[in-house]
Amino acid sequence: MPTQRIIIDTDPGQDDAIAILLAFASPEIEVLGITTVAGNVPLALTTKNALKCCELAGRPDVGVYAGAEAPLSRPLVTAEYVHGASGLDGPDLPEPAMTPRAGHAVDFIVDTLRREPAGTVTLCTLGPLTNIALAFEGAPDIVPRVKRIVAMGGGAFEGGNTTPVAEFNILVDPHAAQAVFHAGVPVTLMPLDVTHKCLTKASRIQKYHDLGTPVGKATAALLEFFERFDERKYGCDGGPLHDPTVIAWLLAPEMFAGRDVNLEVETRSELTMGQTVTDWWHVTDRPRNVHFVRDIDDDAFFDLLFERISRL
Repeated sequence: MPTQRIIIDTDPGQDDAIAILLAFASPEIEVLGITTVAGNVPLALTTKNALKCCELAGRPDVGVYAGAEAPLSRPLVTAEYVHGASGLDGPDLPEPAMTPRAGHAVDFIVDTLRREPAGTVTLCTLGPLTNIALAFEGAPDIVPRVKRIVAMGGGAFEGGNTTPVAEFNILVDPHAAQAVFHAGVPVTLMPLDVTHKCLTKASRIQKYHDLGTPVGKATAALLEFFERFDERKYGCDGGPLHDPTVIAWLLAPEMFAGRDVNLEVETRSELTMGQTVTDWWHVTDRPRNVHFVRDIDDDAFFDLLFERISRL
């Protein structure tokens, strides 16, 4: 497989951290940089958490760039009730020695896409899409240079996880999501419909404890903290592991199944704000702008995740 060159746009988040570790552990992927956005917790904490992830993986060479502090036009909603006060509760990770790189995340995205050959950089988005929308709005020349966006967000048949119809990443900045999904870039979406099939069962977490390595112990602690909220909420054996599916799709798309659909994001109704209205059955003639992933081989996914993270 040719090397896949990516920018990770993220708001860590335990599941974001696992996704970052998976990317660093995969030789098929070159992480050009990490950009942070306010989401699970405010920007100062998401940026600090991204720095911690780089250091945990032994990758202080990768630049972390702080981005948008708030959504395009709505007040910021955060999720400490899921991720803890730090956003990365669970493991006892040291304060990072790294510092963020100079410059804004949006400028880094724009400059990188202008510098690299067109069609060679994939944007892997693990949080609200504010940075990407700002980059596309401010520098429309970069839009046709993006190879693909692979995003975690939304839901159709599973409904929402923050409101009855809205998933968190989309709800935080629905206007950004609507703009990005209609920018003309190929989009692969990992919604709740697929991530809710990826459950962090106790037997899967125990394998990381058994590694006995710093990364293995930290991964186990991240997963154990993160699953508690969803186990109580859904009454399931383990919590859904969302963001690593983005990186896994790049590594092994054959594990997934979905279809091209038209997808619109509700931005006007407070009742359904952030809903991803998904035309799964093609009942409209609206253009199909998103590849919506619905199924996964969850055993293969967790096998891949463990095999890669055990390398760190």
